[in-house]
Amino acid sequence: MNAAPTRRQFIAGLGACAAFPHLLRQSTKSLRLQFPFRVSVITDEISQDFGHACEIAANEFGMSWVELRGLWNKNILSLDAKEIAEAGRILDKFDLRVTDIASPLFKVDWPGAPKSKFSPATAQFNADFTFDQQGGVLDRCISLAKSFRTERIRCFDFWRLDDQAPYRVPMNRMLLDAASKAGAQGLTLLLENEPACNTATGDEAAKVLASIPSPNLFLNWDPGNAATLGERPYPDGYQRLPKERIGHCHCKDAKKKPDGSGYDWAPVGGGEIDWTGQFRALQRDGYHLGLSLETHWHGAATPEESTRQSWAGMKAQLQKATKP
Repeated sequence: MNAAPTRRQFIAGLGACAAFPHLLRQSTKSLRLQFPFRVSVITDEISQDFGHACEIAANEFGMSWVELRGLWNKNILSLDAKEIAEAGRILDKFDLRVTDIASPLFKVDWPGAPKSKFSPATAQFNADFTFDQQGGVLDRCISLAKSFRTERIRCFDFWRLDDQAPYRVPMNRMLLDAASKAGAQGLTLLLENEPACNTATGDEAAKVLASIPSPNLFLNWDPGNAATLGERPYPDGYQRLPKERIGHCHCKDAKKKPDGSGYDWAPVGGGEIDWTGQFRALQRDGYHLGLSLETHWHGAATPEESTRQSWAGMKAQLQKATKP
């Protein structure tokens, strides 16, 4: 049996890594977690300091992937060329790849419809774009996807209406046109089910996907979002979904408020979603793409600590679900 290295030997080894940085990168990468998914975190759930967020994701959480939404108190669409280059250097430094561009595409009111009660008075995630600007938003997303070497762009389907039926056909046509434009560039759109938008649950997502049989439009399945509208996301919502059209997944948890008036976010494992069952089902159904922690719960002292606690719960359930 080999003896454990002495403290002096251990420090000498660190010195060798410092002298040869590629050894340090290889050593760090060898500690990355191995799951059948592209396990990642939306970096601004940790910090707006992109370098710090990437360091936590890679070196503490053991991830090889991240999802990009906000960096340095800017929406990703607002980054300038120098900031994009700096973000790329940081990703390379920590050997991280990008699952997708978490854009705000189509998170706007539908023109001609009654104003949605979910339409925010101020910008969300530092994104403030009008309906007329959505063509430019899509072009910018395509450019960013290429810059960050990812083939996926997250989108929505407009602020939620009490009655979306009169507008659903043109909404679907716009989604199809956008997916076709992305597809011509070798990219894929990911429609997120979002409670403030017209597709919020697994049931609604299944209907929209059936109406838009595009090879370039997939679902960003978010069980936490579905739960907040009263759907049991797993197994009920998930059972309705075309499994081959799931192109990304967000991981957060939710639980009913004590008075029954709605839901609050919770750390993963601390809410009502059967994440172990969901992870097992995804693996069983051959899913192997992005699985991003989107904490949203702010119950700890800081966003970083909240995300750290939520990651601990997510990791535990992943390990339980995927063990041999």
